[in-house]
Amino acid sequence: MVEMTFYELRFDETSDTQIIILKEKFGDRRMPILIGFNEAHSIHVAINELPIQRPLTHDLASSIVHALGATFERIVVTELLDSTFYARIHFKTANGVVDVDSRPSDAIALALRVHAPIFVNEEVLDQVAR
Repeated sequence: MVEMTFYELRFDETSDTQIIILKEKFGDRRMPILIGFNEAHSIHVAINELPIQRPLTHDLASSIVHALGATFERIVVTELLDSTFYARIHFKTANGVVDVDSRPSDAIALALRVHAPIFVNEEVLDQVAR
């Protein structure tokens, strides 16, 4: 696995498709991921620490995880199949580590809120890195 950092959000209010770019933490490779408008908006709110009156879905999910006594361990973009990325969110719980399937955009939106590390499987990064 390769640790990544948030690099850029290309946010276009006139389009349904937005782009998030992750950058290798200890290298120069970059990885673009197409995401939806709502996920881009949620990421925009998180990275700019914008005040909101009511919790967005990702804020709510984060609150639920914490209320249940779990913590975010990391997110991992695991696969690229038929032009679709797949991710898993890893949590630490009282019963051990649990991971759940997620869209990468949702996983990244959560990771940015809770400052969880973002990883990508090396094989995936090799396929799409620029």
